[in-house]
Amino acid sequence: MTYSIAVVGGGISGLVLARILQKHGVDSTVYELDASATARRQGGLLDLHVESGQLALREAGLHERFTRLTRPQAEAMRVMDKAGTVFIDESPADGTTGRPEIDRTDLRALLLDSLDPGRVAWGHKLTAARRREDGRFELTFDGGVHRTADLLVGADGAWSRVRPLLSAAVPQYAGISYIDLCVTDAPTRLPASAELVGTGSLFALSDNKNIGGHGGRDLHLGAMLRTPEDWVETHGLDAADVTAARTALLAEFADWHPALTDLIRHCDDEVTARRIHALPAGHSWPRTPGVTLIGDAAHLMSPFAGEGANAAMLDACELALALVEHGDDVEGALLRYERAMFPRADVAARMSARGLDLCFADDSPRGLVEFFGRMGTPVNSG
Repeated sequence: MTYSIAVVGGGISGLVLARILQKHGVDSTVYELDASATARRQGGLLDLHVESGQLALREAGLHERFTRLTRPQAEAMRVMDKAGTVFIDESPADGTTGRPEIDRTDLRALLLDSLDPGRVAWGHKLTAARRREDGRFELTFDGGVHRTADLLVGADGAWSRVRPLLSAAVPQYAGISYIDLCVTDAPTRLPASAELVGTGSLFALSDNKNIGGHGGRDLHLGAMLRTPEDWVETHGLDAADVTAARTALLAEFADWHPALTDLIRHCDDEVTARRIHALPAGHSWPRTPGVTLIGDAAHLMSPFAGEGANAAMLDACELALALVEHGDDVEGALLRYERAMFPRADVAARMSARGLDLCFADDSPRGLVEFFGRMGTPVNSG
């Protein structure tokens, strides 16, 4: 290939893209705002689907190493209400559902370790991107550093600075406030709570609220509520005062089972509040020479169908393979990638929006239980 490739964003999608390109002898540079691979926590577990996330790892030559990092016990699932009544308690007989769970930090480390030294340019926060008169792209990073590229790929997430080159769309508040909680060494510190949560996915749903996430030794959870957009600020959840944050949350979940509220009462001292945003389902853009988007930059969606990371990895895989197969025909590669991605992402975004509505309802968890029941999951009468 005779053109240079800049990938903005060193999250999972950007790294998958760089890895598959590298495997085929194609150079790219990933510009990442973090100062290093360990600059911040990457979040909880991901379940990777055979047809998307796992497919991407196979194309990257990393699937075997991936399987050694998965947590089979994490594929269990419990759905309950605020009283702790369990409606679904699924634990696959062979320990696997075909969607193995992996810690985000482990997955990112696997991808980073597979890249050549210098492939990721750390500490590069993009502040502006523009097309030059010669058709190339000029990238300006915090501190005044400038770089150029022939092909620009925005893998820079929800608030992408590459997206405006293609689309005027901006993420909209999806109606859910989300407070990240972590309980380390839960079986020792909170045995009753750890037993109730279990080893896999938890959905504790009632009254448009959700305590959910992943179990195991260290619990990665979120306390989620359907709220006005300014709820985080008006209830003091945006402050650094962890005690105040716990107090505000406990007031919202006051009538929930003690083993569930103990997850808030005794969580680790790092409590992060955020809002769930999404781009419109069906988000697309006209073919624009030399630039495209992958992952959340292209189709940000709520996390309530488990599709976001998988869709992002498949984006990266399909784009990389299109670039490899089309050689110097960049536009042919981008056209092929986008024509396949747009309808696929639309389906995933609609599934995610539907999942949000099933989880956050006046009569939840009824809707989610009925959904899983239709999928063949054994359901308790409660």
